[in-house]
Amino acid sequence: MLKINEIFDTIQGEAFYTGTPATFIRLQGCPVGCHWCDTKHTWSEGTDRLRIEIDEMLDKTTDSPKWTDMEEEEIVRIVEKLKPRHFVLTGGEPCSQDIFKLTRLLATVGTVQVETSGTHTINVYHKTWVTVSPKIEMLGGLEVLNTAITRANELKMPINNVKDVKNLQKLVKKGNYGQLIWLQPVSQKEENTDLCVQTAMDNNWRISIQTHKYMGVR
Repeated sequence: MLKINEIFDTIQGEAFYTGTPATFIRLQGCPVGCHWCDTKHTWSEGTDRLRIEIDEMLDKTTDSPKWTDMEEEEIVRIVEKLKPRHFVLTGGEPCSQDIFKLTRLLATVGTVQVETSGTHTINVYHKTWVTVSPKIEMLGGLEVLNTAITRANELKMPINNVKDVKNLQKLVKKGNYGQLIWLQPVSQKEENTDLCVQTAMDNNWRISIQTHKYMGVR
């Protein structure tokens, strides 16, 4: 059983799959503690008083800490009825739960992407596209795992200051040849964007803007 906060169709707004119609499967629970997180409602690991039925979860239209238990087969049956065939497992921190079976089943009906902080072991089906958005020195005190960096298909680093750039440079050395490297300005602030532009030019990296926010989609 997996703890699921919400399932919804949208347009992927970040990194390699930007612009792709996608079904987001948001899992409940995250111990990382990013102070600028825009999904803090998913942090709780799940208390019974916030548990709801599957239908109520599917009807959610606003952010809420309420969640439901679902078996992997149930999730696949639901998303098979939706139009997008690109599935994004996000959170929260999806790798804090055992998502291997879900990624394997989803791969039979579409492409699968996992967005993770890199602070948990990434145990996913081998065809899964792994986006590691490294979270360093956050409130939860968790370390980014070397195994997460080497497994990643792409690194998407939130950039809030020069220290973030230096941390990324250290992580890149632990990665794999051919990895995509993205710089994402935190909160789209002008100074963060300027830093990303200069860093991308200096290192031949890429910039990921949260385009879904400009489009006004979830």
